Amino acid sequence: MNEETLDIEALKKDPEFLENLKRLEKEMLEEHSIAKGYQVLDAKLVIAASEDEINEIFTFIVNTAFDRLSSYLTEPRKFDMADPEDFAIARAIYEHGIQRYSENDQKGAKEIFLVLYHMFTIETLKEGMMVHACAVMSGTEFEVFIEEFADVSEADPEDPMAFFITTFVQPTDMLLAMWGNYVQQGKEELKVLEENDASTDSGTKG
Repeated sequence: MNEETLDIEALKKDPEFLENLKRLEKEMLEEHSIAKGYQVLDAKLVIAASEDEINEIFTFIVNTAFDRLSSYLTEPRKFDMADPEDFAIARAIYEHGIQRYSENDQKGAKEIFLVLYHMFTIETLKEGMMVHACAVMSGTEFEVFIEEFADVSEADPEDPMAFFITTFVQPTDMLLAMWGNYVQQGKEELKVLEENDASTDSGTKG
């Protein structure tokens, strides 16, 4: 533990580390890169930077992610989870949805999880987001969802996708069947986005 403390203290004074961090932060702002934003955030958390500095980076990540999401919905385009930038956008939006859910903002959380369902092309991620949205719609409290529904015991820490909760104590298809009326409600709310995709596609082809 003392060694770790010493390493962190040494990092705070390491000119090369600080120079690299400064350069990374500059690139993050110039490129509007959320992936680099997370790298900066991680580094600042390691060296226990001030709360203001950490909040500033976190605000940049969330605001930029929502700006990017907005333009993706307009284009329209889906997330390519093999792309580090798209992955970072999805992560930021998901984190925000989880935060909204934990703060009992049911409307905000539901909308975010439904939009993520719409944006993902990987089936396990899509279904996982629909389970999140249905849990919110059913009035399931956040703590209950995490403790009694989510199952992260088999999550592989090496798998970046494990960041998103997609495994549950019951099979996903059973949960979605149980919450069938909420699934239907969610899909109804997404119709406007689906129609936008369809009209833009036909316009492009035409």
